[in-house]
This record gives sequence, structure tokens and C-alpha cells, in this order.
Amino acid sequence: MIDREPASDGSGGELKLKVARTLKWNVIDRVSSQLLYAVTGVVLARMLSHEDVGLVGAILVFQAFASLFVDSGFSSALIQRKNPTRLDYSTVLWFNIAMAVGLYIILYFAAPWVALIFQGDPRLIPLSRVMFLSFIINATAIVQTNRLMKRMDVRMVAVSNSLGLFVAAVVGIYLAVTGWGAWAIVWQTITLAAVKSAVLWLTGGWTPLMRFSWSVLRSYFSVGSGVMLTSLLTTVFQNIYSFFIGNRAGLVPLGYFTQADKWSKMGIMSLSQVLTSSFLPLLSGVQDDRERFARMCGKTHRFTSYLVFPAMGLLIVMATPIFHTLFSTKWDASIALFQILLLRGVFMVLSLLYNNYILSLGHSRWLVFIEALRDGIALVAIFVALPYISLSTDGSPVMGLRIFLWGQLIATALTWCVSLVLVSRITGRPLMSYLGDMAPYLAITMLGLLPAAAIGMLGLHPLLTCICQATAFAAVYCGVNALLRSRIQSDLFAYLLGRGLSNS
Repeated sequence: MIDREPASDGSGGELKLKVARTLKWNVIDRVSSQLLYAVTGVVLARMLSHEDVGLVGAILVFQAFASLFVDSGFSSALIQRKNPTRLDYSTVLWFNIAMAVGLYIILYFAAPWVALIFQGDPRLIPLSRVMFLSFIINATAIVQTNRLMKRMDVRMVAVSNSLGLFVAAVVGIYLAVTGWGAWAIVWQTITLAAVKSAVLWLTGGWTPLMRFSWSVLRSYFSVGSGVMLTSLLTTVFQNIYSFFIGNRAGLVPLGYFTQADKWSKMGIMSLSQVLTSSFLPLLSGVQDDRERFARMCGKTHRFTSYLVFPAMGLLIVMATPIFHTLFSTKWDASIALFQILLLRGVFMVLSLLYNNYILSLGHSRWLVFIEALRDGIALVAIFVALPYISLSTDGSPVMGLRIFLWGQLIATALTWCVSLVLVSRITGRPLMSYLGDMAPYLAITMLGLLPAAAIGMLGLHPLLTCICQATAFAAVYCGVNALLRSRIQSDLFAYLLGRGLSNS
């Protein structure tokens, strides 16, 4: 038996049913969204130039910071609170919208400065002014999404995402085909935000009060400010790479990085979003029962390990045939960057899960400490690697970027180690228990990757290679877990197939 802890968590059938439904719809959301996102991304990557992708990558640096300040961590604080009121939701909504409008006005007039940073390309001025409209639209949907997540009823979130991505895909592909270049991605982004927000408002069954309460906002500040500061630091170091690459190496290398970053995040952020929206409300609901909370941490940690090691490991091994299937050889320089980012993503997903444990107990200050530590290590790595960032060779035009990203991988791994020790102390669960959660799934993943890697050496057609590698890995991974009677795997299959939920 891999999972030796008892199956019962004392939560009752209703809670287990909610968790199952939440997981189900989160998986449906992520799978359908990523399929649509992938199809659109492939078409745009084939039709747009490296420089077009680099232009949008430059704008996304500033958009990420603006979106962060719009929310300011209060949506996470709403989820952490047991029983938020209608006034609570309304106050956060009006705050989000006011922040979005104010930031847009600032960034509108700062657009020439944005262009100046990235080698003075004037095309960035109109592109950024339109692109930044998306975070105003997104601000209107944050609370609607938050309410559904809090209730663990995410069906319409999945529907709004999928419908928005479909309409946005049509718009983006049409504009790319008709020669709009980088504007195709900009209008795709605006369309996605507008459709998603419209669906949530039309189906959410909730309208805000025409009131704003400073006292309510202050009551969320202790948790919200911690999340905000943590998110700010995270966003800085997620986007500082694009800043330095665009500023020091140019828009073409930035295009290679943006493509690698985009496709790696499809896996990394999908896992993180599923886990956060599924488990944070659940963990917050049992925060007062420490024994039960510790059991929940163990189960969610094993579930995450079961998913993250095989997902990231298989994508790393399959990186070359995947890129050749989707893009031929146009983006080959992005493959090594993609692999490094995926490996870094393993530590990111686990660290974000630990953040959920800390946040659900209301210890947001520890989140700031962890992120500050990671950023301090990352800064050292950046300054060490920065002189080499524009380095290129005949075999690798992004050799400097590879050195740069290896430094960030090391920083993330070291931070994960500290986070694990801290979470063990906060949750009251032994460190060896957390390591024991991960070890079997890591070992089985490595075993399954052996035949997958061997298949990659046969020189088959890229698509056939992908199919054979995925099939061989899945057979080994699921087969060995079944032989070892993994409770996580059996529970997951039961949830996905809808068996036993009514009696759970």
C-alpha cells in the first residue's frame, strides 16, 4: 500500500461529494481550456513572427503587475474567511474596479515609456494601450469567480472559460490569417476577458450592493496584504525575466522565451489552479480542527504528488516531439527553455500547494517570508547570470537564456526546501510524512520515463513518438500504482467515473 493513512477523513458524504464535483469541474475546465488555448496557440505560433510574439511578451510584463494590484490579494482573503457577507463581496468588487480604472489611466499615459524600455519600438504604444483594457474587464469577474469557488460550485467558471476561449480563438485566428500580426493576440485577450465576464454576470445570480465599506476592506487587510505582497514578489520574479531578456537580448530572444514560458505554464498553472480552487476552500473549512486539517494536508499532498511528477516528467521527455508536431522546427530554440521551466514548475506547484496550507490557517505573513527568501536567492542568480544573458552559439541561439533559467530553477528548489520545513511545523505533520508522500510517485515516474525516453531515440514521426511515449508511460505509471494499491489513484478514477460518490 502506498497510502497507509485511513480512507475516512471524518468530513461526511456531503463534503466529499463537493470535493469530487469541484475536482471534476476543475479538471473539465482545465482540459477544455487548455485544448482551446493550445489549438489557438499553435495556429498563432505558426503564423506570427518571433518578433510579434516578443512584442506581446513585453506588454505582458506590465499587464501582470497591473492585474496583481487590481485584486490586491482580497479575493484570496475572501476564500480564507469562513462566512463572507454580501457587503464583503460588494466592497471587494468596487475596490477591484476602481483600482483597475486608476491603473489603466496611469499605464495609458506611460505607454511611450514602456516602448522606451524595450529598445524604443513604437509599435508597443498602441498595442499596450489596447491590451491593458483587459485587466479592467477582468476586474469585473474576480468576485463572481470567487463566490463560485467559495461555494465549491465551479461549473459556470468552467463554462465561461471554455466559451470565452472559443470565441477568442476565432477572433485571434481570423486576425492572424488576415495579417494583423501582434494585434491578433491583443484582441484575442480582450475578447476572452469580455466573454468570460459577461457569462459569469449573466448566470451568477448575484448582484452587488451599491455600497462600499472601508471597515470591511480593513478587516481583510491582514490576510489580503500578506497575499498581495507575496503575489507582488512572485509576479516580479515571474516577469523580471521578460524584462531583462527584452531589454538586454532583444525581442527575438524574448519571443523564444515567451513561447517556452507560455507552453510550460499551460501545465504548471493548470495544476496549480485546479489544486487551489479545489483545496483552499476545503482546507479553510476545517482550519479549526488541527488533527483533521493535518489529515487533509496529507491527502492533498499525495494527490498533488501523484499528478505533478508524471505530468511534468513526461512533458520534459516529450518536449522535442511535441514542439516538432506543433511547430515543425520554427521554435526549436524554445525547447531547452521549455524543459528547464517545466522542471522548475515541479517545485512551483508544490510550493503553491504549501502556500494554500499556510493561507488557509491565516498565516499570510509566512507567505511573505518564503517569497522574500526565494526572491533574494533569485536576485543573486540573476546578477550572476546577467552578463551571459545575450550569449548565443551556432547550436543554441538562447544559450545565455538557458544559463539564466538554470539559476532560477536552483532558487526555486532551495525555496521549496525551506517551505517544506515551515509547513511541517505549521501543520503539525512530520517532515518525513511529507517526504514519504512524494517518494513513491517520484520513483514510479522515473520508472515510467525509461521506456518513454527509449522510444524517443527510435527516430519515429514526431506525432507517433508522442503517442507511443504517452501510452508507454501511462501503462507503467498507472499499472505500478494499481499493483501497489494506491488509494489516491483509485479515488481519482472513482471521482472521474462518478462511481461511489452518492455513498461516500
